[in-house]
Amino acid sequence: MLFLLLTVSLYRQIINQPDLPERWLQIKESWHNIPFWIVFLLMFLNWGTEAKKWQLLISPLEKFSWLTSFKSVLAGCSVTMLTPNRIGEYGGRILYVQEHNRIKAISVTILGSISQLLITMFLGTCGLLFFNYIPGIDNKIPWLTSDLLVFFSICITLILGGLFFRIQAIVSLMKRFAFLRNLARHLTVLDYFGNKQLLRILLFSFIRYIIFILQYVLLLNVLNVDVSIYMCFWLLTIFYLVLAVAPTIGFIELPVRAAASVELFKLYSENIVGIQAAALGIWVINLVLPAMIGSILIFGIKILKDR
Repeated sequence: MLFLLLTVSLYRQIINQPDLPERWLQIKESWHNIPFWIVFLLMFLNWGTEAKKWQLLISPLEKFSWLTSFKSVLAGCSVTMLTPNRIGEYGGRILYVQEHNRIKAISVTILGSISQLLITMFLGTCGLLFFNYIPGIDNKIPWLTSDLLVFFSICITLILGGLFFRIQAIVSLMKRFAFLRNLARHLTVLDYFGNKQLLRILLFSFIRYIIFILQYVLLLNVLNVDVSIYMCFWLLTIFYLVLAVAPTIGFIELPVRAAASVELFKLYSENIVGIQAAALGIWVINLVLPAMIGSILIFGIKILKDR
């Protein structure tokens, strides 16, 4: 129902654009702009960085080459398109992990997800603080002025930070309780990750986040969404914070992405079609294309196993 409501709402916003033909022409011409192809190439850097992070995460269990790690990440991307908030990425990555390590690999996958969520929440919270408390900022979005929203964002960020950097202490605590010992046995792999390794994982997550932002800024610019780079950056930190907490499923995520981007950017730009086209472009480039490649890899693995 939510999917249908968002789709209808977005459709109405598009057809009510006074200069719709000109906007569509801009979208068609974007293919000829170099920044568009930079956005496309950054997709490989994005997932390549995630592959390097996954290589580091899985290293206590298995020694993956970067290429194997890259294939594993893409396979996970294909499965995650069918699960809420991309929690199913492990289902694809598991195909490249030896069977006796698969349960333990769940914990390092979760650790990697926490690191990405921590970066998203931290910079999203910085975005909320920016719009609320920096003097002279043109904040046209009423709901961003909620102190309660800022408070909850700070609390969640602190909890995630504590969970991420104190993961060894949490596992040790679990071992003290009889009913948690069996679970803690599968989490002992996390003892390998000291502060140095955790900071490296967090660095890779931060690099991915900056790539996300850069791709979006470039595509908005190509599509003539006239918002300054400075304001665009902080709006996108809020955008990714909303996506992180909003319940979605990969293959129907687009209306949520488009609706969130329109709500944030429409008060700073009248180019609604451009805003929605940017949301579509990022979704296709960063999620759909990798998922398609990943599905081919999974299909190839299945053929090899059948043989």
